[in-house]
Amino acid sequence: MSQQPAAVPSPGFVHLHTHSAYSLLKGSIKIQKLLDLAKADHQPALALTDTDNMFGALEFSDKLAGYGIQPIIGCEIAVDFGDQDPSARNALNAVPARMVFLAARERGYRSLMKLNSRAFLETPIHQTPHIKFEWLLEEAEDLIALTGGPEGPIALAIHADQAALAATRCDRLASLFGDRLYIELQRHGVDKERRSEAGLIDLAYGKGFPLVATNEPYFATADDYEAHDALLCIAGGKMIADTERDQLTPEHRFKTRSEMAVLFADLP
Repeated sequence: MSQQPAAVPSPGFVHLHTHSAYSLLKGSIKIQKLLDLAKADHQPALALTDTDNMFGALEFSDKLAGYGIQPIIGCEIAVDFGDQDPSARNALNAVPARMVFLAARERGYRSLMKLNSRAFLETPIHQTPHIKFEWLLEEAEDLIALTGGPEGPIALAIHADQAALAATRCDRLASLFGDRLYIELQRHGVDKERRSEAGLIDLAYGKGFPLVATNEPYFATADDYEAHDALLCIAGGKMIADTERDQLTPEHRFKTRSEMAVLFADLP
């Protein structure tokens, strides 16, 4: 697949953590709808970062080319840092730490494909597909790394009151990605985001890591929220009335650049 070098565009906002319907049983936005939304907002670029797969990459790239919008191919992948006792019962082991990787060049695209394949082929059948941190040693060169939202490895450590672990994980990532590592912030109004944001910002400023704001849309508009919530219930075998289940907010929609500028107006 031919692809121009990708970078985090500036100035202005670009969606860099976006789910399509290819995020199976998680996302509901069809590729064409994503493109229509980006075009309507005059967005210069758009990233596709589906959960654990790149099934939509070819369709996405081909269609965006016709819209005059730069496609950025990526993926959201769970990463095992190997710094936790897998038998221990704690918040850091409750869910896999998820990160976003964006292909900066053709080689980065191939690296993403390889990492995805290994995640499925080399993960024990009873575990969630994931990559091991050491696999990134040979694949990081042409990838851009975002630390993920509230379920990312840095935010999870901060949320668990393990600031030292968060800093160590940042340093390990920086040793591989250098200035291609971004501390990701999200604001959907959920408690886990609020409780980790200050720590993420302090870590970024203290160590000189750049910040990036994302919105991680799973559906197109707020009107789609209830239907998407039903989709999550089906995926998890839960009832809508069940409070102990995966749940998003109406804010996990495809927001415009101006909406995101207002949402993060307090940060440079």
